[in-house]
Amino acid sequence: MLRLLVDECVHGDVVHAALRRQPNLDLVRVQDVGLAGADDATILQSAAAEDRVVLTSDVSTLIGVAYERVRVGAAMPGVFVIAQGRSLSPVIDDILLLAEVSVRGEWEGQVQYLPL
Repeated sequence: MLRLLVDECVHGDVVHAALRRQPNLDLVRVQDVGLAGADDATILQSAAAEDRVVLTSDVSTLIGVAYERVRVGAAMPGVFVIAQGRSLSPVIDDILLLAEVSVRGEWEGQVQYLPL
């Protein structure tokens, strides 16, 4: 199962709904691991060290930092971006599907927008 690190810009409803439907989902929030308020580079470094794909809704800065890590050859286990203004249900469906069927390393260096 895919391991996720949820950026603090992701609405709590996403986390709660995902965990309600899949209680054993390997998901931690940046707040849970001492990264509240951390910059994007630190969050991505932590995600890489823990082999976690970052779940975010930050399209203004985090994505650019993620692509910069790829450009310089640094580990970047992947980013899933929740598109603004989308219904919660298909986003949760996609998070759970990706978490269940993805294999370790599959999203390395990639940014994927949700819903698919």
